[in-house]
Amino acid sequence: MDEHIAMGHRFPSVKINTTYSFGLDDQAFVVAFESDSAADFLDLVQQMRGSEASTHTVRDTPSFTCVAMDIEDALAAIG
Repeated sequence: MDEHIAMGHRFPSVKINTTYSFGLDDQAFVVAFESDSAADFLDLVQQMRGSEASTHTVRDTPSFTCVAMDIEDALAAIG
C-alpha cells in the first residue's frame, strides 16, 4: 500500500478513495479514483500495475470509467 500511495502522490489531479470491501467479494479493499484528467489516471494505473506491490495481487478486477454528472444530465444523455 505504501508504494501505491507514494505513486498516487505523483498525480495530484487524481483523488484516490480506498475502502474495505467486506461483503462485496473476496478482495480486501476497493479503490476508486476521481479525476478530470483521463491521461493522468491512465498513467497512474500503468505505474501501479508495474509496481512491486502489484506482484502480490492474485486477481486484477476490471476498471470502470465514467463521467460524474447530475442525474438530470445523465438521464438526458441516455435519452
